[in-house]
Amino acid sequence: MTKAPPRKDTQPELQLRAAHAAQDWQRVAHLCRQTLRKNKRSLLAHRYLGYALKMLGQIGPAIDAYQQATAHHRDDAELLANYANLLLEQAMDTEALPLLDKLCALRPTDSSCWSKVAQSCYKIGLHEKGFGSAMVAYSFAQNDYERVAALMQRAIHRRELGQIREAVEDCTEAIAINPTDAAHHTNRLLFMLGDPQTSPEQLATAAREYGAIFEAPHKPYWPTYEERRGDPWRKLKVGFLSPDFRVHAVMCFAEGLLAQLDRRQFEVYAFYLYPKDDLVTERVKCHVDHFVRIAHLGYDDQAKIIQSHAIDILIDMTGHTGGNALLTMARKPAPIQVTWIGFVATTGLSAIDYYLTDEIINPAGVDHLFSEKLWRLKTFHGSYRAMSRNPLWSYQPLYAVRPTPALRNGYITFGSCNNLGKLTDEVLTLWGKLLQIVPKSRLLIEGKGFNKPEFAKNYRSRCESLGVDIDRLNLVPLVTEKQYLTYHDIDIALDPFPLTGGTTTCDLLWMGVPLVSMVGNSSPSRMSTNALTYTGHEEWLAHSHDEYLTIAARLASSPEELNHQRLRQREEVEQSPLMRDDIFCENVAQAFRLMWMAWLAEKDHPEDQQAQYDIIEKWYANRPEELVPPPTLGVGITEGQRLSLHTAHQELQALLEKALQEKNPNTEKSIDGKMSPHWIAVTEYAEKILCAVPNDAVALACLAEVEHAHGHTDFALTYLQYASKAISIIQISAKTVTMA
Repeated sequence: MTKAPPRKDTQPELQLRAAHAAQDWQRVAHLCRQTLRKNKRSLLAHRYLGYALKMLGQIGPAIDAYQQATAHHRDDAELLANYANLLLEQAMDTEALPLLDKLCALRPTDSSCWSKVAQSCYKIGLHEKGFGSAMVAYSFAQNDYERVAALMQRAIHRRELGQIREAVEDCTEAIAINPTDAAHHTNRLLFMLGDPQTSPEQLATAAREYGAIFEAPHKPYWPTYEERRGDPWRKLKVGFLSPDFRVHAVMCFAEGLLAQLDRRQFEVYAFYLYPKDDLVTERVKCHVDHFVRIAHLGYDDQAKIIQSHAIDILIDMTGHTGGNALLTMARKPAPIQVTWIGFVATTGLSAIDYYLTDEIINPAGVDHLFSEKLWRLKTFHGSYRAMSRNPLWSYQPLYAVRPTPALRNGYITFGSCNNLGKLTDEVLTLWGKLLQIVPKSRLLIEGKGFNKPEFAKNYRSRCESLGVDIDRLNLVPLVTEKQYLTYHDIDIALDPFPLTGGTTTCDLLWMGVPLVSMVGNSSPSRMSTNALTYTGHEEWLAHSHDEYLTIAARLASSPEELNHQRLRQREEVEQSPLMRDDIFCENVAQAFRLMWMAWLAEKDHPEDQQAQYDIIEKWYANRPEELVPPPTLGVGITEGQRLSLHTAHQELQALLEKALQEKNPNTEKSIDGKMSPHWIAVTEYAEKILCAVPNDAVALACLAEVEHAHGHTDFALTYLQYASKAISIIQISAKTVTMA
């Protein structure tokens, strides 16, 4: 039988290939559309159109093009691969996974396809599937590139499955194969935080290895910024660099600073490193003076954009976590660079001048563990806010502190809502011993994946092998929409170690749950030590396993005392430095100003430290009179529009008066059954104020009016109670200031 000759390209297809080879994406898109008008099923045009639109930055049209293409060519591997890659780049992992599953069926021995499946599984939380896919990818790897990709995916899923030591080893193997891939260094450092076998010194050494490899090529080209020298009290441009201006734990500690950093002294920029927005992103746009998207740019271009805005102090909020721009910081796009909040250890970069921290999480004697100079605030190193995802929920009765569950259950429930990757074998073994010490007690563990029977079964088996009585073990699936509600079922929270809780610790303390934690010898193991110290509960901190058990057992011995503590704890936390925007913002403003003065002084008096100290002291003593009073609170209403709190109150009250003119709000609803536009406007404006100034009495009172007008008496009373409490606190503070 004679073999058919290969099919020759038509003239339009030849033109398409030529335009594609020349990377003339505008022409490629034009030719593809032209071809598809004549032949809706042209495979080449379908393959090229989505890719060309992506390269032109037209992401929505590119996704639409790929959707149409795959409808015509469901089994074309090249199409599926390009479409899935675009979705992954846009953080649309859920949508990408079915395409990648199909791709693996078409290319069952292609290591890269299996690695992509593992990648998409990570953000969805399918860690067992992701780990299994990474194992397949590793087994089919044909070269170092494929082996390294498989190792990365294997490591990130192992961490989530509690295999922290193995995750570190996978990263180390990947680095040995390819030491110039920054992602493997970052993952290794992140995983080393929770590895009991990693010492603080080893962590610092690994970070410095990262710095030596990735910073050295750029150091000779760092700008001197001589043109910035001048007035030590001039208004400074401060830039915050992060992929986490969205629903993310970092925003629980950063939103207050973005909203209330003294605008007399600072102009605030947010440089956003993530491709998608959400409701928190919209709030950040209002809080800051300038919102700049740079996620789509390479490191060189990111640095150029930051430099073009003449940023004086650039703050990294990520460190060695996902989506970071440390390689942008390595190019020194600002004269003063700081890292803060995102990563509880050194970055390893000398390009970053300061690590913003406090005296508890990083006490004296740990400076050698940091490449940066430690700048220790005199207060908690963040400003915690509960319910960052839905701020108004924090006022709802559903989230009010309830009596300790032991009073209704008749037994103590110990619990953990931490990332399962932090629950090492050592931690679970100790918790198993605690159940033996406290009769009838139970252990509740909340985590991702427990809604999947096989995963829950395997986790129970692991706990049983470590001495946990699984008849007294309750595994609760993590459901984001029900965040905070699990704390209603926990009497005493148990902290993992060496990587303790961070945001979770603040969440549970705000919900009234006491916490037993282990004091560590470095910042990753002192996050809870920090929170408990600043809330005045050092008595819940242990220095050994035995003391940990003793503290937990003592707390469990009196449900009545537990309940008493629980019912007063939220007020303790809200009045502590953990949740005081005013204290934190004042400390940070002072830190930024002194960093600037230190930079000027070093330029003026190099090699003479005493002269630097003297000139800084002189400058600071001559603070302009207009900066002596505390700054006026402000509210960002829309992007680029900022009002004083007083003016915002006036506008809110005007909106309320307009809404109250309606005779019956229940009969003035819109067609779809929602409240009328006037009442929506009041609610949205009040929420903007509360996001800028939590517990603002005027905004709360207006929300009470909204709920009362719509027959929601319980919610109205709740808002009024919070408003009354806020007024009382203001009056007490005013008396304290007068007496002083």
